[in-house]
Amino acid sequence: MGREKSELLQILGAFETEGEIESIEVHGNGHINDTYLVTCRRGQGDTCKYILQRMNHEIFKDPDGLMENVVGVTSFLRKKIEEAGGDPERETLNVICLRDGGYYQKAEDGTFWRMYRFVEDADSFDMVEKPEDFYESAVAFGHFQKLLADYPADSLHETIPNFHNTVDRLKNFKKAVEADSMGRAAEVQEEIRFVLEREADCHVLCDMLETGEIPLRVTHNDTKLNNIMLDRNTGKGICVIDLDTVMPGSALYDFGDSIRFGANTGEEDEKDLSKISCDLELFALYTKGFIEGCGGSLTEKEIRMLPMGAKLMTLECGMRFLADYLEGDHYFKIDRPEHNLDRCRTQLRMVKDMEDKWEQMQAIVEKYL
Repeated sequence: MGREKSELLQILGAFETEGEIESIEVHGNGHINDTYLVTCRRGQGDTCKYILQRMNHEIFKDPDGLMENVVGVTSFLRKKIEEAGGDPERETLNVICLRDGGYYQKAEDGTFWRMYRFVEDADSFDMVEKPEDFYESAVAFGHFQKLLADYPADSLHETIPNFHNTVDRLKNFKKAVEADSMGRAAEVQEEIRFVLEREADCHVLCDMLETGEIPLRVTHNDTKLNNIMLDRNTGKGICVIDLDTVMPGSALYDFGDSIRFGANTGEEDEKDLSKISCDLELFALYTKGFIEGCGGSLTEKEIRMLPMGAKLMTLECGMRFLADYLEGDHYFKIDRPEHNLDRCRTQLRMVKDMEDKWEQMQAIVEKYL
């Protein structure tokens, strides 16, 4: 189970759960937080389920700010969903309060824990197995944008400061190159040059946010397929989960990260770069779903800049993998000595392929203006 049951029971006792605890099981395969599925029996064969989760305070150093974001956004979503006649028990995360009224519990060992109501009859998937699922995730993330379009984004805490600030990411990348603490820079000059040649690109979205050319919005910042719950019966995306990185930013971040991950024809750490490209059919499908989900909340400028969002999020990820490789692989977990270098190369290959297909990508988004 990862932790002693007695320890988990003590933590659970602080939350306002219903019924008697029947079972506690490790749930999911996330790399950041420890997650457990808790089943409670309320009597006469009736059960209710919860998600108990340890927040990783090494990555998220401000649990108060993080939970303030989560509670604020989910409460806002719940109201919007109710007004639209939806089911707020399934269409947004529902935070379980502590018995003393708080939103998270600090355990004796200094760890931080929170609870959600479990979303019944729904599943999430780690990989795009069929195009329909990718489309449904696009609609769901777009709808998330629409529902939160009038939420005061500037009131949110930055749970990871400068997370998608590509200007800051580039500055840190240059520091890693200059320091060359592991003596690896000489072997990756081609990759370093590739990133530095696109320095101007790194400023585009940051500058547009600063000048107000594109609006500051609530962004999820981890828009992989496995952060959408798909209804088991209809296959529709019903709930956006994993809100730890909800922060102020650009809708283009969320769109771009999905394309980086979901429209890639190969694995993130594929060594054979001939297998890596941006699948334009999946790009078009996701673009359609995302814009439909946004329901008119995107500006014309944002729609025109969607390809740049895809390119920049991919470039950013590539430079992060490369910086970590240069610094000794201290951030991303690796399974082999050049794992981060392989990851970097797939991202940069994806960027190059997007550049080669730029006019086609622009033509796809033009249809929605």
